[in-house]
Amino acid sequence: MHFTSHRILEAGLTEREFTLGAVAGILWTPLAASSSAPAPLILMGQPGGFGMRRMYPRLAARARSAAAQGFAAVAIESPGAGDRPALPGAEQARADLSHAIAAGERPSADVIDRLILPLVDRAVPEWQATLDEVLGLPDIAERVGFSGGVIAIGTRLAATESRIAAAGLFAGSYVPRTTMEEARRVTIPLHVLLQWDDLGNDRQMALDLFDAFGSAEKTLYANMGGHTGVPPFAGDDAARFFARHLSAAVG
Repeated sequence: MHFTSHRILEAGLTEREFTLGAVAGILWTPLAASSSAPAPLILMGQPGGFGMRRMYPRLAARARSAAAQGFAAVAIESPGAGDRPALPGAEQARADLSHAIAAGERPSADVIDRLILPLVDRAVPEWQATLDEVLGLPDIAERVGFSGGVIAIGTRLAATESRIAAAGLFAGSYVPRTTMEEARRVTIPLHVLLQWDDLGNDRQMALDLFDAFGSAEKTLYANMGGHTGVPPFAGDDAARFFARHLSAAVG
């Protein structure tokens, strides 16, 4: 991990940009974090295809919210986003998905697999490599949460990465067939956010995925409204979820 910039933001927050191989990222850490009082870490997932620069205002706001709880936060550039090369076949798969939705049809499992699985296959190892590096810093605690989308990425991480203790997932994207199988292996506490009127998502698929999760503690938090209509107070519930599962485990 190579840090390329360092600055102090308002509200007692340090922001450091970094590169890890070909992957760029940003790490936000509360100023109060230290080797004697390390901060738990939130991995901040983001929608596929937008890129960190476009998403920066939302990511920084989420990092400030995490810091208010005493948490550090990290985001990395998704495969195929920002300045990274496009994933092979992604453009055609996205066009096929859009065509099916415009025609009022349910996208085929093949289209969903072609669009989502290459992203998951690349993103999960990159998140794990990021964890290897960030958890080696003296001011970062070993208790980790995952927050956001893409839900198939969060599901695989929750199923395979033992360092993640809790996950807050956004059911805002289609789900490959293998993700349903991986969900059955997830046992950590989950907080799943669903926008009930999200026209770009399959509500029944999201409900089936929630049902498939093997976690003994899982909460489905559904609100009326479309994909971008998440009410501000939904963040308060997610914050309480992470405080319950990360803060109490540290110290």
